[in-house]
Amino acid sequence: MATFLYRLGRGAFLRRRWVVLVWLGVLAALAVGAAGAPGASDEEFSMPGIESQKAFDLMEQRFPGEAADGATARVVFVAPGGQKVTAGHLHDAVEDAVGALGHGPQVAGVTDPFTSKAVSDDGSTAYATVTYKVESSDVGDASRAAVDKAADQARAAGLTVETGGSAMDSDGGPGGAAEIVGLSAAAFVLLVTFGSLAAAGLPLLTAVVGVAVSLSGILLLAGPLGLSSDTLTLGMMLGLAVGIDYALFVVSRYREERGRGRAPQDAAGVAVGTAGSAVVFAGVTVVIALGGLSVVGIPTLTKMGLAAAGAVAVAVLVALTVVPALLGFWPDAVLARKVRKARKAARRSRGAAPVLLPVPAGQVPVSDGRAGRGNLGARWARFVLRRPVAVLVVGVLGLGALTLPAASLQLGMPGDEAKSTATSERRAYDALADGFGPGFNGPLTIVVDATGAADPHAAVRTVSDRIAGTDGIVSVSQARFDTAGGTAVFRATPSTSPTDARTKDLVETIRHDRPAVERQASATFEVTGTTALNIDVAAKVQSALVPYLAVVGGLAVVLLLVVFRSVLVPVKAALGFVLSVLAALGVLVLVFQQGHAAGLLGVEQTGPIMSLMPIFMMGIVFGLAMDYEVFLVSRMREAHTHGESAGQAVVSGFRHSARVVTAAALIMVAVFSGFIGEEGSLIKMLGVGLAASVFLDAFVVRMAIVPAVLALLGERAWRLPRWLGRVLPHVDVEGRALDRARPASQDLAADGLDPDGQVEARV
Repeated sequence: MATFLYRLGRGAFLRRRWVVLVWLGVLAALAVGAAGAPGASDEEFSMPGIESQKAFDLMEQRFPGEAADGATARVVFVAPGGQKVTAGHLHDAVEDAVGALGHGPQVAGVTDPFTSKAVSDDGSTAYATVTYKVESSDVGDASRAAVDKAADQARAAGLTVETGGSAMDSDGGPGGAAEIVGLSAAAFVLLVTFGSLAAAGLPLLTAVVGVAVSLSGILLLAGPLGLSSDTLTLGMMLGLAVGIDYALFVVSRYREERGRGRAPQDAAGVAVGTAGSAVVFAGVTVVIALGGLSVVGIPTLTKMGLAAAGAVAVAVLVALTVVPALLGFWPDAVLARKVRKARKAARRSRGAAPVLLPVPAGQVPVSDGRAGRGNLGARWARFVLRRPVAVLVVGVLGLGALTLPAASLQLGMPGDEAKSTATSERRAYDALADGFGPGFNGPLTIVVDATGAADPHAAVRTVSDRIAGTDGIVSVSQARFDTAGGTAVFRATPSTSPTDARTKDLVETIRHDRPAVERQASATFEVTGTTALNIDVAAKVQSALVPYLAVVGGLAVVLLLVVFRSVLVPVKAALGFVLSVLAALGVLVLVFQQGHAAGLLGVEQTGPIMSLMPIFMMGIVFGLAMDYEVFLVSRMREAHTHGESAGQAVVSGFRHSARVVTAAALIMVAVFSGFIGEEGSLIKMLGVGLAASVFLDAFVVRMAIVPAVLALLGERAWRLPRWLGRVLPHVDVEGRALDRARPASQDLAADGLDPDGQVEARV
C-alpha cells in the first residue's frame, strides 16, 4: 500500500493542475445538483420492530391520512394575570386569531379551543392546533409568517402568545458560528505548530474543499434518501475535524522529509506513502464504525452514519490527492521560516566550497532546524518510562472516576423542553405544562384492535376505563373509531412529564397489566405516541450498547493486529478506547443529566441523554481514537523495526509524532467545541461528548497510558506468534517498502545532504 500511495502522492504533485481541476469540476457538478435538489427534511423518527412503531403503523393502515407526518403548529394563548381567555375582549382576540390562522397558506384546518375543549380548568390558558396539507419540511416561510402575524394580533389585545409544533421548529442545519469558531481555533493551533502561514493555511483550505464536496453530496441526496438537517451538521463537524487532521499529518511528514533532504516531489510521495497510509487506515476505521451503525436497526441512525462516513471518505481522498497537489504549487512555502532562509542563503553561495557538518548518530535534520532528540515529546516519554506505574495508576483512576456517573445513564429523546427559553417553542411547552399539567405535552396514544370482539364499542370502553383507572393517568380522551368500526384510538394523559422516569414506569405498568385487560375486553391494544416511542427507542438502544461496544472493540483489535503485527498493542488500544468512551459518557451525564457546568454550555434544562447519542458517539470516537493510536504507535514500531530497543522506540515515536498528534487533538477539540453553541440537542450533546472523548483519549490514554503500558511490557509488546504472522496480511504503514525501493541517498544528495547523514553547508 505504501508504494501505491507513494506513486499517488508523487503523481498528484507532478500533475497538480489536473488534480485541482478534477476536484473543482466534481465540486461544481455537485453544487449545481444540490442547488436544484429539495432541502434536508425533518422526518419523523422511526424504529421498526418495537411496539410503539407497530402501533403507529397500524394507525396509518386503519386511519389513512390521520397518522401521517403532516405538519402541525400549536398556538398557545395565556391570559394576563388573574384573567381568563374565555372573558370579553380576550375571547374575541382568540377567535380572531383562530380565524386568521385558518386562512394561512397550506393550512388544512384549525381547531377552535372553545369548541374543542382546549381551555385549561382555570381558564388562564388555551391552545389552537393548525394542521397543514404538507409535511414539516415542506412548510413554507409564508405559512410560518401567517402564524406569527396571527400571534402578533392576539398579543396586541394583551394576551401572551407562544407557538410550537413541527411546522414551527426552529432547529436547522449548520448555523455558521460553530464553523467559524472551529476554523479560527484550528488556524491558531496550526500556526503555532508549523510557524508558517502557508503550512497552517493548507490544511484549512483542503478541509474546506472536502467539506464543500461532502455537504453538496449530502444536499443532493437529502431529498431522495430523506436525510435530516442534523445529518448536514454532523457531516460538516466530522468533515472539518478529520479533514484538517489528515492534511496536518501529510504536511507534517512532507516537512520532515524535506528536512531530511528529499526533493519536493519525492518528499510529497514519501509523505503520502507513510503518513497517507496511516490516514487511509484511520479513515477506514471511522468509515467502518459509522457504517456499522446500520446494524442497530434505526433508519435515522443508519442514514446519519452513512452520510458521515461519506464525509470522512472524501476527507481521506482530499488528503491523498489535493494536499500533495497544492504542495506542488508552493513546495517551499510550507517550510519553516528558518529553513527557507537557510535555503536561500545556500543558493546565493552556490560557488563556495562545501563543508560537511556531522549529524549526531540517531538524529536527522528536522524542519524547524532544531535537534529532534530533546523536544518536549521526547522528554515526556522519558518521564513516563521512568515512572510507568505512577502514570498508569493516575491515568486509569482519573478516567475511572469520570466513568462512575455513566452508571446512572438515562436515555430518552428530549423535545421542546430541552430548548432554550429564548425560543417560542420552549415557552409554549412551559405554558401548556403550567395550564394543563406536565403530562399534557406527552400523552400516550392507545390503539385498540377490537375487530374480533362481539361489541367493539364495549370492548374499547373496557380498555379505556381500565387505563383511566391506572395510577398516574389523569385523563382519557374520547375514543375515535375507524370507518370499519373495529379499531379505535384514544389518548391517555400522564400526570408526569414525557422525560420523567415515572412516565416510563407508567408505560411499563400499562403493558404489564395488558393481558388481563385484553382478556376482559376480548380485544388487543398497544401503546404508542411520541412519549412511548422515545421510551421504546431508549430501551432498544441501551440494550445494544454493550454488543456494539464489543463489536467495535473487537474490530479495533483485528485492525491493529494487522497494522502493528502485535497481540498486546491492539488489546491495549481497544481497552483504552473503551475507557475513554465510558469517561466521555460520564461527562455527558454530569452535564446534561446532573446539571454540572450546564449553564456555561447553554444547557438550560437537565434530562435524559438522547437515545442515539451513546451508540453514535462510540462509532465516531472509535475511528478518532484509532487515528492517534496509528499515528503515534506506528512511529514507535518504525523505530523498533529499525533496531531501536522497546523503550527507545517509545521515545522516538513521541519525538516525531507527539507535537503533531497534540495539534491534531486540539484542532478536533476546538472544532467539536464550536458546535456546543448549536440549538439542536443532538448536535450540542455530540459537541460536548466528542470534544471530551477526543481530549481524554488523546491526552490521557494515548499520551500517558499507552507509553506507560508499553514501558511495562517492554519487548513483549511487539511479539507476534509465528503462526499468526504467517496468516496476517502485511500492511506497510511505516513505509519500509519505500526504503527498499528507493534509497534515501538519491534524494539526500540532490537536496544538499550527504548520503551518510551529514548536512552539506556552503560557506
